[in-house]
Amino acid sequence: MADITVIGAGSWGIALATVLCKNGHNVTIWSIVKQEIEMLQEFHEHKDKLPGVILDDSIVFTDDIAVAAKDKDVYVMAVPSPYTRSTSHLFAPYIEKGKIIVNVAKGIEEDTLDTLTDIINEEIPQAVTAVLSGPSHAEEVSRGIPTTCVVGAKDKDTAEYIQNIFMNEFFRIYTSPDILGIELGGALKNVVALAAGIADGLGYGDNTKAALITRGIHEIARLGIAMGGNVESFTGLTGIGDLIVTCASMHSRNRRAGILIGQGKTMNEAMDEVKMVVEGVYSAKAAIKLAQKYNVEVPIIEQVNLILFEDKKASDALFDLMNRDRKAEIVTDEWK
Repeated sequence: MADITVIGAGSWGIALATVLCKNGHNVTIWSIVKQEIEMLQEFHEHKDKLPGVILDDSIVFTDDIAVAAKDKDVYVMAVPSPYTRSTSHLFAPYIEKGKIIVNVAKGIEEDTLDTLTDIINEEIPQAVTAVLSGPSHAEEVSRGIPTTCVVGAKDKDTAEYIQNIFMNEFFRIYTSPDILGIELGGALKNVVALAAGIADGLGYGDNTKAALITRGIHEIARLGIAMGGNVESFTGLTGIGDLIVTCASMHSRNRRAGILIGQGKTMNEAMDEVKMVVEGVYSAKAAIKLAQKYNVEVPIIEQVNLILFEDKKASDALFDLMNRDRKAEIVTDEWK
């Protein structure tokens, strides 16, 4: 049994708290939003983000960092990616050397191009960082629907320790040493999911979505491998697995925002209607900067950026993708 604090009371943090509590751990949930904590204390339910999911009476809810940080074995960093640095900075004075922080958010910092574990390492250097990611909607995990994820860490013992903490009969965890690949897959798939949603909003069909998923993972893998990620991460749960679930499900805030944009709403209007942080919007600019830095061609990600930030018509972007220069899917010497 471990003493664990979930940092962030969004839908994913709440869902993981239910898993950890079911596994017999002592769980605390922290949020900087006092009204959110008061709601959780009163109802043991996040009525806005996970209605109907009733949390166990043993879970402690607090907005006090000192209470949240004291005498804990593991911290689960579950705040939206734009707030990872500021939240890590707040917690840094309270985290003891050698404590484990598991990042479960997905994104890349636009200004620095840092991954989220990079940020945690910079702000809380005394901690041991890891990442947990995969095709995992909070709405399903919180209700015990079978799900698989991957935990990445620098050393095997840490990865297996986290695996044992989270894993149960409906939440299966694999281990990996490829922290970078896991994080890149999780962040970049959100940008492609926006494209898939835009195609849905335009009224296109399954053929279009299959094309975007397939060519999208090609872009993600090509960029990720150029940056040092392992190809198996991009063909596995945190690559193609996470991309499929995010492009196909209405649980996906990125897909929902994309649908609204495809229907003619602006980026800001779509984000307001979704009422949650749309991670792909924040990762899109970082993704194109990384592609330029590593000289990797990412046409889908490029068109998403043009739609989001340069007011390009979504229909024109899809047209331009379809009418690019002819390409070979497999580059080979077999043809002479």
